Amino acid sequence: MSSTRTSAETAAERRLRHDRRAAVEHPLAADLAAAIAAGTVEVLFQPQYGCETGGITGAEALARWHHPDRGTVAGDELFRIAARSGLVRVLSDHVMDRALTVACDWPKDLRLSLNITAGDLATPGFPDVVAAALCRTGFAPERLTLEITEQALVLELDRSAERLGQLVDLGIKVALDDFGAGFCNFRYLKKLPLHYLKLDRSMIEGIADDRRDLEVLRGIVALASALDLAVIAEGVETKAQRDAVVREGCASWQGYLGARAVPAADFAALVAA
Repeated sequence: MSSTRTSAETAAERRLRHDRRAAVEHPLAADLAAAIAAGTVEVLFQPQYGCETGGITGAEALARWHHPDRGTVAGDELFRIAARSGLVRVLSDHVMDRALTVACDWPKDLRLSLNITAGDLATPGFPDVVAAALCRTGFAPERLTLEITEQALVLELDRSAERLGQLVDLGIKVALDDFGAGFCNFRYLKKLPLHYLKLDRSMIEGIADDRRDLEVLRGIVALASALDLAVIAEGVETKAQRDAVVREGCASWQGYLGARAVPAADFAALVAA
């Protein structure tokens, strides 16, 4: 038997052991792998609205998996399953390619926001992966925002800053997502090449009827303005909340008041309307 044949079989055996171990570690691993391969992990789009114009300025891409037994699996739960199954990179690539392909058909003034994980930033060639996806789909990097959470930045802040800097060099914008839900470590604001602060919904809930919550929002907007950062309000569900974020100087907002995350065709209809 040739050494090439032996090497190939060894690699295949290693892959088989990995797949079996992943399936044991999480019972949904095999199902998720099959769904990604079949392209049935859906990518939805939640509109974002400009505070000055009131119109749609873009959308955040969100993954949804409709499991026959578990129902809809989304957000953190979906990526936790992927992480335990060794499928984060595959899932992230699927969402990125699908979202960029869809967004290529949007009007040129609309932006796309994509979430990236700690695993993405830990990948040495991640900026090259994004650059290749942009080239493959033809989506302009200047229209792309990558959102990273505080939790994903707890470790290896310097490395994260370096990788994000490489992405910014491509023309991509960076948002610090869920701001206020985690540690609110102000080192992030000093070290990272940011363009946006995206407020967690917990920072928005009480701003219409609680003076302290409103003052916290004002303080964050003032800080962001001093650092040349735009503020995006997430989780806006009432007109009073929307009026408050507009009045206090946020750049844009998203939430159920505007629309839930919808399939690509429905988002296109919202834009056209």
